[in-house]
Amino acid sequence: MRNTRRAYLAATAGALTLGTAGCLGGGSGGSGNDAVAAIGCEVPERDTVSSLPTPVIGSEDASVVVDVWEDFACPHCATFAVDVAPQLRSEYVSEGIVRYRHHDFPIPVDEWWSWKGASAARAVQDEADDETFFDFAHTLYENQSEFGGGDAEGSLSTLQSLADDADLDGCSVAAAASRERYRPLVEAERTEAVDERGFQGTPTVLVDGEQVAPRWSDLQRAVENAR
Repeated sequence: MRNTRRAYLAATAGALTLGTAGCLGGGSGGSGNDAVAAIGCEVPERDTVSSLPTPVIGSEDASVVVDVWEDFACPHCATFAVDVAPQLRSEYVSEGIVRYRHHDFPIPVDEWWSWKGASAARAVQDEADDETFFDFAHTLYENQSEFGGGDAEGSLSTLQSLADDADLDGCSVAAAASRERYRPLVEAERTEAVDERGFQGTPTVLVDGEQVAPRWSDLQRAVENAR
């Protein structure tokens, strides 16, 4: 890998018990058409990727582990990623208290972007590093309204531009998204979330294995109690 300079247990009942909204869904979606050439990119076909380490930031010696299962098309995940996760990173991850791990869980909310967004972010992890993955995932959530909705070309063009702006290879990231290069990996994570953990909604947040509501007050309290 090269380095760059920037580098919900949540069943429906669980969400109701916690008194917080979440994205709920059912089956997996199709891969869609490849629109890479339409945005002016020439990227050769590459092998699909079925295995990558879990994206993680924070000290290996951190006393608390926070795991989050997310769908890039879920508006509640965007709220968590934009409003809550930065506080977690600032107050606990950067101080060596929390180790923060991302898990893909395309419900899917959007048959197109739930899958392709995950592939885009994993391409960034694969081509750069974990810190860049989290930074770019934040950017994708900030611009969530620009993706999906059936506009493949427009979505990929926006993705390309955002990746280029982050000093990444925009065409490579867009191609990985359009062709769902990381779908085997993402599907495996979804299967684990549903079949082994019984999750049905996003975002699912666990603090040292215990589910908490994806609100800052709840997350902060759980971290303080666990440290």
